[in-house]
Amino acid sequence: MIKKISILLFALAFFSCKQRKEAEAKTDLQYFDIKGYFDKEISRLQKLNPVVNKTVNVNGTAESKTSKMASWAKELAIFVNADINKASWKEGFKATQLDGTEAYTSDNKKIPVKKVSITRNGSEIQKIEILIDNKNILYQSQDTLTYFPDSLYSIRKHQKIRLLKEKKYSITGKLK
Repeated sequence: MIKKISILLFALAFFSCKQRKEAEAKTDLQYFDIKGYFDKEISRLQKLNPVVNKTVNVNGTAESKTSKMASWAKELAIFVNADINKASWKEGFKATQLDGTEAYTSDNKKIPVKKVSITRNGSEIQKIEILIDNKNILYQSQDTLTYFPDSLYSIRKHQKIRLLKEKKYSITGKLK
């Protein structure tokens, strides 16, 4: 009896590993690969290690600091997390293209990423802008993420938590 259970468990483990590898190998992306693009940018910026003038503004009070980033992965994580190629979001975006700008928009209430727009000059990306809108009974926030390769990134957030004062903050990093 124990031998049969062991064989069954081994077979299940073998087939589950095979299915996972097939899922990982599938690289058909329906939309622009935000995660892949920013993973490459993080790696490139980590090697380049540029000086950044970073300004943080919370409800009108700003503070600036010039330094080198210890972790570009942490700094750009919000961009990576805005990936629109999630399996549960398949068919959730409408793609349009006009004058060198491709846009992906969603009006699905379950998808927080509402718009991604990529502006190109030929094949070179000039600008990426992402709009994120999160809402529930207690919380509402709107994020605008903007990225200009080799020059600037910006994160603007407006949030309102029920029974608390609204909060606006922005983070701007200018690469030198």
